Amino acid sequence: MDLYKAVSYDLSRILTLRYSSSFGMSSRLFSRSVRQDIYAIYGLVRIADEIVDSYNGADRQSLLQDLETEVNAAIKRGYSTNPIVHAFALTATQYAIEASLIAPFFASMRMDLVPTLYKDKDYATYIYGSAEVIGLMCLKVFSQNDSQLYTTLSGGARVLGAAYQKVNFLRDMASDYNELGRLYFPNVEYSKFSEKDKQTIIASIEDDLDHAEASLRQLPKNSKAAVMLSVKYYRRLLKQLKKASVADIKSRRVRINAFEKLWLFALTALRYKVAG
Repeated sequence: MDLYKAVSYDLSRILTLRYSSSFGMSSRLFSRSVRQDIYAIYGLVRIADEIVDSYNGADRQSLLQDLETEVNAAIKRGYSTNPIVHAFALTATQYAIEASLIAPFFASMRMDLVPTLYKDKDYATYIYGSAEVIGLMCLKVFSQNDSQLYTTLSGGARVLGAAYQKVNFLRDMASDYNELGRLYFPNVEYSKFSEKDKQTIIASIEDDLDHAEASLRQLPKNSKAAVMLSVKYYRRLLKQLKKASVADIKSRRVRINAFEKLWLFALTALRYKVAG
């Protein structure tokens, strides 16, 4: 069983890192005591995302339901034949990641099964389940079962998750709308999306990041450097989006170049005296 556990966590790491080079670089700054558990959380998220974003079969809804059922069953029994689910279940059990966080995540994933132009209420519900609870799951790991620390930092974790998700919405607006039929920002029409709309969204995200960063300075050493590096990445990405025209956002995916990513990594590692 120890070998299967190790392989399950290894596969979660491989899956996560293949999907995001930026996260892969940030994750090097997590301490070893939490790194594999963060991979386990993101590995499960990636599988759910694949079902709703990439797979086009008519049975998408049943596949997503099967995944949720298997996750809940694996947590109860302490075992799954799906290695990614197995790793997540072990982490969830160790750090009390309960149904109150898992169920909203799957609820938001189900919202993605149908092309949607979001309204205010649905937008808030979707962001909570797709992003804020992921921040809270990670915080469960970072706080190492210290319930007081978790409570203190939970607001910042939620706001940070929401900010990251909104940046992704803006960066991926064209592909979300043209390929998946989604427009997440409420009260916005894709054909009439304007510079004013863009700047209003960016100002809201900047407020979220300011709020989150003030709170997350209290993170323990096991995760502070990695999280702060991710904040730097997203601030730079937001800066690029701020400079990009609406036409640019509708025609290409704005990115941070590899050199800048390495520079931010080096500065953060040096500041927090972390070896990658």
